[in-house]
Amino acid sequence: MSRKHFTLCEAAAAIRSGAVCSTELVEDALAAADRWDDPLGIYVTRTDDLALAAAERADRELAAGHDRGPLHGIPFGVKDLIAVAGVPTTAQSLVRQRERAPERHAEVVERLLAAGAVITGKTTTTEFGCGLPDPAKPFPVPRNPWDPRRWAGGSSSGSAAGVAAGVFSAGLGTDTAGSIRVPAAFCGVTGLAPTFGLVPTNGCVPLGYSLDRVGPLAHGARDCAAVLDVLAGVDPDTFRPPDPDTGLAGLRIGVVREHHLPSTADPALPAVFERAVAVLAELGAAVTEVVLPFWIEAVTATMVVASVEGLAQHRIDLAGHWEDYTSAARSLLANGAMIGGADYVQAQRVRSRVHDAVTELFTTVDVVVSPTAAAAAPLLAALTDESGHQDNDAAYGAAFTPYWNCVANPVLSMPMGHNAAGLPLAMQIAAPCFADATALRVAAAFQDHTEWHRPRAVGSPFPTSSEARA
Repeated sequence: MSRKHFTLCEAAAAIRSGAVCSTELVEDALAAADRWDDPLGIYVTRTDDLALAAAERADRELAAGHDRGPLHGIPFGVKDLIAVAGVPTTAQSLVRQRERAPERHAEVVERLLAAGAVITGKTTTTEFGCGLPDPAKPFPVPRNPWDPRRWAGGSSSGSAAGVAAGVFSAGLGTDTAGSIRVPAAFCGVTGLAPTFGLVPTNGCVPLGYSLDRVGPLAHGARDCAAVLDVLAGVDPDTFRPPDPDTGLAGLRIGVVREHHLPSTADPALPAVFERAVAVLAELGAAVTEVVLPFWIEAVTATMVVASVEGLAQHRIDLAGHWEDYTSAARSLLANGAMIGGADYVQAQRVRSRVHDAVTELFTTVDVVVSPTAAAAAPLLAALTDESGHQDNDAAYGAAFTPYWNCVANPVLSMPMGHNAAGLPLAMQIAAPCFADATALRVAAAFQDHTEWHRPRAVGSPFPTSSEARA
């Protein structure tokens, strides 16, 4: 197998077998970035020299018998909401352009570096983790590697696109209402929003302090598990899925169809989802249909809390630098001013009620599965109308992700098939709080018996730079 087709775990195994070294992996990553960063808008800032130096150090350490674990020598992209010391954290905003580069790493970055990971740069996002791409601002527009006329998804756009395009093995993202899972779904990779509070968020630009999570994006669930071991700072192997032969015998899987297969969905979605559920059943799982309690209330509560907490974070900057914000971000943030304190308190009370109901649901099933979104990646042109108004509903309205931010449960998105145009469609897997390993186990079992998560040949499905911008 070409090293360009490695998953993270395969790359880690190849390093230890001597088939490849970290420097070669990073050189491949930088060459891929030379080719695809510009047409796909993956990076805000590249750190090539630092990455090569880190790779050479990793090779020296491994040669001396100092093995820091499966991330040692593996190239990573880090979302530009997460601090890397000495590298600007712009949050893809002119507002933060006035600030200096941070002097300290975010804690998750400290943990990656301690595990020997090689950071290749800061990846594109949407402004402050909300809103939409704005070509009028001096930042790259993240595009989808499956079709660069389409969006990579928000807000962990560059991390998802970079993994899909083979520019790095894994990326860090953040998730407030689906910002890991939506780009994972649109770009055909695997992304995990861990149990709220399991992974530290200090050193990350906040959006909603009671909603934000940091998590991994990679090709497969086993890759995400290896990263989560490090991000969570727990004993090794805590989140590692079982061996492929274990299967899913005895596992109870609740299947959600209500609200998730609307008449407006991609025509391919129902059949693709049912085939994916059938694979889980063939692996030994007991499958039953369930209904998510308080669906509308939970989604509404997430958006109310995100708007109010986002406004609290940005109130002063919005007043002083209104025009520096993208129109989509400022409209979403300013919406918090229309929500009263009583509404915010009520939304938090709703969250508590939904948490109790979801906890009760998980006494009857071990995981809950559903489509991640009703449709594949939208065209970038569809996100802005003729007057220049950016349409948040066109971008996020098809996503089924905000429900799980209302509660603290871990939730993962993985590719489960394609639509008629060959674009990825995705399945969402949620588990009880701190049962991240269970969600990863289900995803790993599915991926052991399917190929939807496998890396593609870099270059073959992609257009030239000029075609990408068409």
